[in-house]
Amino acid sequence: MRETIWSRQRSAAPARETLSREQIVKTAMEILDSEGVGGLSMRKLAARLGSGATSLYWHVPTKDDLVDLLIDQVWAEIDVPEPELAGWRSGALLFGHSLRSAVLRHPWLPEVMYTRPSIGPNAMSLGERGLVLFGAAGFTPREVDLAMGSVMSYVLGTVSAEVATREMVRKSGRSEESWVSELLEQAQSVATDYPQMQESVRRRTSVNLDSELTENFVFGLDALLDGLQARVKK
Repeated sequence: MRETIWSRQRSAAPARETLSREQIVKTAMEILDSEGVGGLSMRKLAARLGSGATSLYWHVPTKDDLVDLLIDQVWAEIDVPEPELAGWRSGALLFGHSLRSAVLRHPWLPEVMYTRPSIGPNAMSLGERGLVLFGAAGFTPREVDLAMGSVMSYVLGTVSAEVATREMVRKSGRSEESWVSELLEQAQSVATDYPQMQESVRRRTSVNLDSELTENFVFGLDALLDGLQARVKK
C-alpha cells in the first residue's frame, strides 16, 4: 500500500509562504464539485490559486495526496449526534441522512473513495463518534463495528447508485421529468410477458426523480435500522 499524506511527517512552511493547505483544499473542492475528478489537475489548481507549482507541491506533493485531503474534508461535514441528545436510533437516522447529503453535494466522491483507505483526522473523528453512537444501542463490541459498517455500506452504496443515475440524466441533456417518463414507457413496453414487473412499473406513477430516490433511500435505511434494533432486543 502506498504511503499516505497522513503517515508522513509534515515540515514547517517556509517563512515567506502565503499559500495554505486549507486554501488549496477549498479551491480544489470547488473544481471537483463543478467539474468532477477528470477536471482536476495540479496545473489547473495552481493557476486558479494564482500560485507557482513549487509552492503547491510543497503543501501537497501529489494529486493522490490532494484527493486524500479532499475525501477527509467531506467526512468533516457528516453530522453524528451524541446518543445522549438523540438516542442511538434517531442519531443513526440523522447520521445516515447527513452522509447521503454530503455525497450528493460532492458527487465525485464515489469515484475515488473506494480506491484508498480513509485514515485522515476527520475520518477518525467520524469513526469515533459513530462507534460511540452505535455503542449506546447495547450491541457487543464487535457488533458495534458491524452495525456502523452496515449503515455506512447501505448509505454509500445507495447514494453511489443515485449519483450515477443523476449523472446519466445530466449527460442525456434532458429534463429529469422527460427522462423518467421515457424510461417508464420503455419499461412498460418490454414488461408484457412479466406481469409482476409490469404491475411494478405501473405503480411508479411519479416522474419526480428526487422524490423517487429519496423514498427508496428512506425505506431502506428505516428497514435496516429496524433490523438492527430488533437484533439488540433479542
